[in-house]
Amino acid sequence: MRRGIAICAILSLALASTLAHAQDYPTRPIKLVVPFAAGGAVDVLARLIGARLADRFGQPVVIENRAGAGGNIGADAVAKSPPDGYTMLQNTNGQAITPALYRSLPFNPATDFAPVTQLVASNLILVASPKLPVKSLRDFIALAKAKPGGMNYGSSGIGNPLHLTMEMLKHAAGLDIQAVAYRSDAQINTALMAGEVQAAVVPLATAVQLINDGRLLALGVTGAKRAAVLPDVPTIAEAGVPGFASTSWQGFFAPAKTPAAIVDRIQRETAAVLKLPDIESSLKAMAYEPVGSTPAEFAAFVKAETAKFARVVQDAHIPMQD
Repeated sequence: MRRGIAICAILSLALASTLAHAQDYPTRPIKLVVPFAAGGAVDVLARLIGARLADRFGQPVVIENRAGAGGNIGADAVAKSPPDGYTMLQNTNGQAITPALYRSLPFNPATDFAPVTQLVASNLILVASPKLPVKSLRDFIALAKAKPGGMNYGSSGIGNPLHLTMEMLKHAAGLDIQAVAYRSDAQINTALMAGEVQAAVVPLATAVQLINDGRLLALGVTGAKRAAVLPDVPTIAEAGVPGFASTSWQGFFAPAKTPAAIVDRIQRETAAVLKLPDIESSLKAMAYEPVGSTPAEFAAFVKAETAKFARVVQDAHIPMQD
């Protein structure tokens, strides 16, 4: 009896300590790891939201770019960080794709992270270099089929949503196009404008202005409906590949075992930031839909996305990576 009372007392003290720690949090800068190079869509969004989170927390939110291996290098660094709320990961749906693509990983995507919140939902877009002699998706498909293995596309790493979406499109349209690796979508866009690569699937957020300026040629939005910021650009399904649809997202993850009270605090503050008028305006301009889901909602969503992408990888016959 006394032992039971003592255990209850210890647990109560531990809970009280955790809650007090969460109420004080944060007392020092927060590191937000972006697993891609600076200037890309994830980095741009991280800096936009991070600046406003810093205002709300009263502590700096420091963006650290740790690019490589399709986002796995940065994710691994966060997975192995102390679970105290001072190291966070901002990742894409690549977080849900990697389990189906790699034979082994230095971390477990399902158990080494605490999902915090989905930040945004977004579309990707298939674009071509303005130097390529095509005007539409049908033109592009015809050219690629006339030159099997003779065309290329920009990719930011195996397993990245940009790579996987292009591989899905290749499978759906029966194309043989070779990947050329870059460190970020920003570098892919530069290579497209220079004619170093001929096409790519890139985030709509960082491509809109380049498309409007005529520096990239839009061939089709990857989602099920047209993007409000580019209403004249058809979906890929409308443009020549019936039934094709693929969307993207970004979210915050903490190391597993981060106290729930701290995870909840980060989610609440992030959701509040996403509702700020200037942030909403900026997200709309970048063709993002703000979400701000709860940790439980985001965890369920990531689980469902992981199962979905496992089927996609299998259907696209993408080989397992070492």
